[in-house]
Amino acid sequence: MNIHSPETSEINDRLEAKRALAALRAWASKATPTEIAELDPAIARLLPDQPLANYPDLSREYPSDFEITPEYHASLPDLQNGPSSLIRGEKQLIQHVGISNFRLPIKFHIREGDDITLQTSVTGTVSLDAEKKGINMSRIMRSFYRHAEKTFSFEVMEAALADYVTDLDSLDARLQMRFSYPMRIDSLRSGLSGYQYYDIALEKVQQNGVLHKIIHLDYVYSSTCPCSLELSEHARQSRGQLATPHSQRSVARISVEVVEGDCLWFEDLIEMARAAVPTETQVMVKREDEQAFAELNAANPIFVEDAARLFCEQLKADPRIGDFRVIASHQESLHSHDAVSVLTDGPLFASASLDPKLFNTLFHVG
Repeated sequence: MNIHSPETSEINDRLEAKRALAALRAWASKATPTEIAELDPAIARLLPDQPLANYPDLSREYPSDFEITPEYHASLPDLQNGPSSLIRGEKQLIQHVGISNFRLPIKFHIREGDDITLQTSVTGTVSLDAEKKGINMSRIMRSFYRHAEKTFSFEVMEAALADYVTDLDSLDARLQMRFSYPMRIDSLRSGLSGYQYYDIALEKVQQNGVLHKIIHLDYVYSSTCPCSLELSEHARQSRGQLATPHSQRSVARISVEVVEGDCLWFEDLIEMARAAVPTETQVMVKREDEQAFAELNAANPIFVEDAARLFCEQLKADPRIGDFRVIASHQESLHSHDAVSVLTDGPLFASASLDPKLFNTLFHVG
C-alpha cells in the first residue's frame, strides 16, 4: 500500500501544473491571436516577453482636435434612456429625481425697483415613471440655463420648469432656488445701519397639473423666556437678589404659498416676521443699542408656542398668502435641548411625518 504524505502530493501537483503550463505556452506560441482569444484571452498573458497581440492598441494622447459629427454623436450609448429591461430593483414610480446645488449668479428684482445679483443654489427634479430607466440629469441644467440671464420671477421659474418637464417627458416637477438675501437694517437707537442676510428659497412645484408657488424664509430672533423673566423679577423683589432671565438665539422657518394677485416681495415677508416677533437679532450695535435690545426683549417675552401663533396671525391676515407652515426652534441657553414647534395651515404643508433631522437645520451660524 502506497502512502503519500501531504508534501509529496504538493510536489506532484506542482510538477503537473508546470508540465501543463509548458504545454500551454508551446501551443500558444504557434497559435494565432484569434485562436488564443477563442480559447481564453488570458492565455496570452502566459507568454513571456511577448506583447498581448489580442489586446487593443489604445492611444494615451488626449485628442484635442477631435470633432463630434452627428453620426458619432448618434452612436454614443445612452443607458439612462434604455429599455425598461435595464431597470434595477423594483419598477416603481420615483416622485423626485434630479440634481441639487448647482450654482450660478441670478438677478433678482427688489421692492425698491433695482436688480441685485446673488449666488443662487438651484435644485431641479422631475418624477420618473415606473417603466423608465432614468433621466439625463444635464437636461435640467441646460433647460435652466436658457433662462438664467433673465431677472428671475415666479413666471420665469415656471417657464424653466415647463422646459425641463418637456425635455424629460415628465408629469410632475419641482424647481427650488436658495440664496442669501441682504437688507440694510437700522440699529435701534444709535443711528447706525448694517446688512442683515436672510436665507430665502423660492420653490415652484408642478403636481398633477397644478402649480404651486412657495417662498421659504429663515427668520432669526432672540427669545426671552417669560417664565424665567417672572422668576428673575421675583428674586429681585422678594429677596433683593440680582437675577437675569434666559434668552437665546432662535430661528423660525416660514414657508408660504403665494396666491395670484399683488406681488409678495421678500421684504414684505421679512417685515411680517418682524411685526410678529420684533426681537430680530441685530447687525450694528453700540451700548445704547444693546440696552434697547434688552428692553425690547423684556417687552416681548416669548415661548416657542407663542412664536408660532404670532407668525401665524400675521400670515393669515395677508391675502397674498395661501397655505403656510411655521417651524420654530428656540435653542435654549437654560437647557441642553431645544424647544420646537410646528404649525401648518392648509393641506399643502400638512404632513404626519417629519424629517428626523429637520430641526438640526434650523441653526444660524452668522
